[in-house]
Amino acid sequence: MMRKELDATIVSPTLHWKPYPAYKPSGIEWLGEIPSQWQMMRLRFCAKINPTKSEVSLLPRDTTVSFIPMEMLSVGGISLEYTKTLEECSSGYTYFRNSDVITAKITPCFENRKGAVAEGLENGIGFGTTELHVLRANPDLNPKFLFYLTANHSFREIGTGAMYGAGGQKRVPDDFIRDFRHPTPPLDEQRAIAAFLDRETARIDVLIEKKRRQIELLQEKRTALISHAVTKGLDPNAKMKPSGIEWLGEIPADWKIQRIKYCAQLIMGQSPPSDECNEDGRGLPFLQGCAEFGSVSPTPKQFCETPRKTVIASDILISVRAPVGALNIADQQYGIGRGLCAIRASDPVIDRRYCWHLLEALRWQLDIVSSGSTYDAVSAEDVGNIRAIIPSILEQRAIAAFLDRETARIDALIGKIEKSIELLRECRSALISSAVTGKIDVRDQ
Repeated sequence: MMRKELDATIVSPTLHWKPYPAYKPSGIEWLGEIPSQWQMMRLRFCAKINPTKSEVSLLPRDTTVSFIPMEMLSVGGISLEYTKTLEECSSGYTYFRNSDVITAKITPCFENRKGAVAEGLENGIGFGTTELHVLRANPDLNPKFLFYLTANHSFREIGTGAMYGAGGQKRVPDDFIRDFRHPTPPLDEQRAIAAFLDRETARIDVLIEKKRRQIELLQEKRTALISHAVTKGLDPNAKMKPSGIEWLGEIPADWKIQRIKYCAQLIMGQSPPSDECNEDGRGLPFLQGCAEFGSVSPTPKQFCETPRKTVIASDILISVRAPVGALNIADQQYGIGRGLCAIRASDPVIDRRYCWHLLEALRWQLDIVSSGSTYDAVSAEDVGNIRAIIPSILEQRAIAAFLDRETARIDALIGKIEKSIELLRECRSALISSAVTGKIDVRDQ
């Protein structure tokens, strides 16, 4: 498919491929009409759901099998890095074998379409997290077609609505899988649809990967731009001097090196007792850590009437717990908890925007000193000991203005590419849905 054709497909896959010659009512409102030769079926009648591991009970206990934790399952793929013995998988894991379709059943992995056809398993056998459903196609159902059926937007959307449980522990029940009604074409047509989707989704995936690489290159350029500006300045002809620091090399002759604690005020967060926090909007919005950092400004989940430590608008917020060094800027007054440290930069020592860019370039220093048994963390002293390069206040402002302008340009480019990736993902999803529900005829493609 040419690029121009793909752009049209992003708008609607049905614009590029023809429909079937004849349709009939499916009897299901969300589905509408289906091709006249297709049949409506429940999954329980064309696939075995969650087969029992008694199938391998007679094999030697030291038989090696593939082991798939949730992080090794992606959208359409499985990483086969890990193995275990049957003895190690005798209890507490989900069993499957080659050609079975596995799909995550817990939120948000189900909504994120984690699932694949199991292929290349050690000795043809796999075990994985208990948060999986396994579907084994009957002889008259193609496994790849079954996989694309489970990747269909409607399957995921309806399954999400059928979830039970609370919060992050919601799961898709077995009964939803068993009772899901879907349109089924003849077997040869299933194979044709699966082959078509293999080919077309692979093309889209290649485009997505190229765009991801573009983003990586732009991010590398952004990082290099900031690092050079805050360590070498904007004047390529400036007189230089040795910094005395191996990683830094030479710096402009009139610049000095100072630790952040000597050129800005540090405010270490402190968390109040949980009963002093509320979700009713009483008191100041309260930030516990970088999990509440929005893409533009913080997004507090709680409020506190008597916060122990507060910050004001324009204070720089830096995470002192994993992921250490995440940055944001306060857009108003907040209470902050022990997961955050605030840096209050002010003239005439250091310009706030220059300090922001400086921290973007130098926060890696925190990675060297971070430690912890449960999660990585640093102290306020560690933040204060970041070694910063300080030019005159006028040069700081010039560097900050330059970096504000140039990083905004790069960020805008990244944003456009991210939007195009999202459109490609939507195209991929729509293409799968159109093919497995018979909205487009791909038999001759």
